[in-house]
Amino acid sequence: MSSILTNTSSMVALETLRNINRNLETVQSEISTGKKVSSAKDNSSIWAISTVMSTDVQSFKQITDTLNKGSSVVGVARTASEQVTGLLQEMKELIVSAQEDLNTDDRAKIQTDIDAKRTAIGNIVSAAQFGGQNLLKGTDSINVLASLDRASDGTVSATNISVSRNDLQTNAAADAAAKTDGEAGYISTDDTPTENDVTIGSGEAGYVAVTGLTSDVTATDGSAVLTFTDGELSVGDVFTLDVSGTTFSVEVTDADTTVAEVVAKLADDITASHGTTPLTNFDSAVAGTSGSDSTLTLAASSGNALTVENIDTTRVDSVIEDTDSVEITVDGGSISTGDTFSITVGGSTVNYTALEGDTANEVAKGLADAIGLLNSGSGITNLDVDYTEASDPTSEAATITFTADGGDVDFATAGLVSNNVAVAAGGLGALADLSVSTSTEATTALNTIEDLLSTAIDAATSFGSAQKQIEGQSAFVQSLIDSMTSGIGTMVDADIEAASAKLQALQVQQQLGIQALSIANGQPQTLLALFR
Repeated sequence: MSSILTNTSSMVALETLRNINRNLETVQSEISTGKKVSSAKDNSSIWAISTVMSTDVQSFKQITDTLNKGSSVVGVARTASEQVTGLLQEMKELIVSAQEDLNTDDRAKIQTDIDAKRTAIGNIVSAAQFGGQNLLKGTDSINVLASLDRASDGTVSATNISVSRNDLQTNAAADAAAKTDGEAGYISTDDTPTENDVTIGSGEAGYVAVTGLTSDVTATDGSAVLTFTDGELSVGDVFTLDVSGTTFSVEVTDADTTVAEVVAKLADDITASHGTTPLTNFDSAVAGTSGSDSTLTLAASSGNALTVENIDTTRVDSVIEDTDSVEITVDGGSISTGDTFSITVGGSTVNYTALEGDTANEVAKGLADAIGLLNSGSGITNLDVDYTEASDPTSEAATITFTADGGDVDFATAGLVSNNVAVAAGGLGALADLSVSTSTEATTALNTIEDLLSTAIDAATSFGSAQKQIEGQSAFVQSLIDSMTSGIGTMVDADIEAASAKLQALQVQQQLGIQALSIANGQPQTLLALFR
């Protein structure tokens, strides 16, 4: 049946042409992109798998760069340690030659050569860095990213190759030194707390007990033994006593002064006055000990009287009076990792150790926070603490402010301490004392150089092993990249030969489809003949 409303043949031809065009579009996309799966709509599962794998390939390429850098860092350290080993071997030869019976001039020449090689070793160690990393300084390890491990559940974890540093520095050990005014991290007091004289009581360091004679009492042909309690003294402590009308006083001016030294100074001063008025009849002043405490024995000459009175020991305490404030500053500049800082306030001491990258701001905050924690507990009372950061801590000082609130607060000015970080001896630190100036020293040097050679050889061996491991891992990662790239290509790359043949076939089908649609569209025209 023919109809002028519905052309079934045309509909069939049109749908066929649409399918041909869709297939033709797909083939053209494969040819233009080179992929049969170029987006998620082509094949969502294959696209997801290949995308994850492609991401991993890019990551492994980055890991290759990391491994190459790591190999360079270790390679520099290995080469340097091998050169150090060579210099130590040459140094050993010089030391061996010094085992002979040589004159002073010959030993001095050998020592000059040894010193020169020690300097050369130090220069090599300092320069043995790549990208800022030096494996011949310090003892901590570095991690070189070696791989990314993907588990079956999709989680990813990094695998590292750990390379240990081998310290070959030639520096000797150095104790931490207190910072000086103007040095980065130096703690200084801008304000002066109120100073009070406090009498030292029984049991405190410096307290004086008297036996054989009490204060303000005179004895004939007698002696007095003054016992000074041992302990830690403070700068500003003052020891005073009157002997037969003459006043003697010793003030502590050095933080390292001991009670025994104070007693010895009093004994010397009193003895030096022997024979002068009014100590003409005075016999002796002798410093001694009684257990851990120190004693001062004063004796009158025969038939004469001895008077000891006004015995006193005072301590100057710095006090922040109620409602008053005291500021301390932490000087700006480059602060070293490990620098230690200490503040004593309210009878409690807090410390802060600088971390890597810390400035005066972090130091001030660390000390203020530590004191604040004590203030919130039972360690310090009646104290408010705050800090103000420096706008430029590389050159300006940070400030900590202490405010007494509700009562006076002891503030130990002597307790403000900031120390430089102590320097440990380098792995070849024994070179600093290596000497062949005498036959005895030459013998010692021979044993020392053997140990140093062993240290350098172990370092070179360690770096050589690590470098070989890194290079092996790098070769494996490159092979893995090639395998993964090939696998991804198998999943998503188009078969260009088949796509080309299919394109030609679809182009012919397209032409035929167009002709079929044209014929189908012409069929209704034949219906007009029925009406002529």
